[in-house]
Amino acid sequence: MKYCFGVDVGGTTVKMGLFSPKGELFEKWEIRTRTEDEGRNVLPDIAASIRAKMEERGISASDTVGVGMGVPAPVKDGIVKNTANLGWGYKNVKKELEELLPGIRARIGNDANVAALGEMWLGAGKGCQDMVMVTLGTGVGGGVICHGNILDGAHGAGGEIGHICVNYEETQACGCGRKGCLEQYASATGIARLARIRLSKPHGKTLLEGKNISAKTVFDAVKQGDETATEIAEEFGRYLGYALANLAVVADPERIVIGGGVSHAGEALLPFIEKPFREKAFFANMDTQIVLATLGNDAGICGAARLII
Repeated sequence: MKYCFGVDVGGTTVKMGLFSPKGELFEKWEIRTRTEDEGRNVLPDIAASIRAKMEERGISASDTVGVGMGVPAPVKDGIVKNTANLGWGYKNVKKELEELLPGIRARIGNDANVAALGEMWLGAGKGCQDMVMVTLGTGVGGGVICHGNILDGAHGAGGEIGHICVNYEETQACGCGRKGCLEQYASATGIARLARIRLSKPHGKTLLEGKNISAKTVFDAVKQGDETATEIAEEFGRYLGYALANLAVVADPERIVIGGGVSHAGEALLPFIEKPFREKAFFANMDTQIVLATLGNDAGICGAARLII
């Protein structure tokens, strides 16, 4: 029996899973991400947890295909140059993890790219070899899969969909330092920002009045037929739909998968994205499907396992 481990490193927790090479998930668990001291404990903690699981189940290094890992940073050849929330600067993650786990091979990828690979393997993109995933959370992430492989690019920054410029007139800066990024309009925080801007202007009676504005409250109001909330959702959808139409003409995906916390709005979300996408899509991309992700928080560990296989 062969096994592989999938590891999804987040700023708060590290999600881990034990898989068969065919995609059967035997067990999943989490450990705390210790980011203090420049994150020096993150990899040793992961290695210790893997070793403990191997001992518990009687798995030897020779039984292990390897460890795949997604990390929240651009990755190239197993190396990250900086991370926003792990405390790492330059780090050869692959080399260090393999030294901590003698005899076990490791492969490292960007977390959003790895999640896209997971959805392609076991989720909403199953059966597709060419796919784009967009994760709408606190920010906007994504991954591009071409012919079954992650498109990571020359600098490990392939698939950074959130930083496509979609508004050349924007005056406020994105977290990346640039202005007009998709992330400023299509993330959970971006949708809330659009809502606050809309509510600061003349508007009719709305369920959003006096509420703690969030992406969830906006789409909850949309589902109740609220006109102002619907206008906000349409603006969000234009930014995202147009950006995806531009991306589709480059990557030509069979399917676009929408994940992240905003996707919890469910099927109500899709028409706001599909309509502007169809308006701007190149004729050859008109059949591209837009669907919701299905793996939820497991996408990262599934994709990490697939990465090593």
